Amino acid sequence: MNWIFLIFAFLIGISNAVQSGVNTQLRESINNPILAAMTSFFVGLMVLTIAFACFNQNPVPSLADLKQVSWTRFTGGVLGAFYVITVIFIVRNIGPANMMCLVIAGQMVTVMTIDHFGLQGFAVHHMNLPRILGTILLVGGVYLILKN
Repeated sequence: MNWIFLIFAFLIGISNAVQSGVNTQLRESINNPILAAMTSFFVGLMVLTIAFACFNQNPVPSLADLKQVSWTRFTGGVLGAFYVITVIFIVRNIGPANMMCLVIAGQMVTVMTIDHFGLQGFAVHHMNLPRILGTILLVGGVYLILKN
């Protein structure tokens, strides 16, 4: 496995944790949780637009091509919006460590299911004892952290 991918995965975790606090501070600054989420996505859209203009090497699909894409493949934006707006609403109440622990627990249960059945076009990685024990340890860690 390429080390750079592992490093980037770790950096995603850092950015995800920091994003929660930054978006919550934005909510407090403008006193509007939904506008804070919209602003966050707008800034992200601007960054992606610049990245697209600078680095894109793939052809842009036609409108006819986009119409052929199943609607379910566009739900990533909905899920991202759900994540951001929910975090903005809950992180001050439960704390960032508790929130991230619960997020990770939910992710582990979901990705273990996706892996086991090869959902969403991923390769099958069956549940086995080490994977199950690893998930139990992670969820047990979540419990210990939440117990504070």
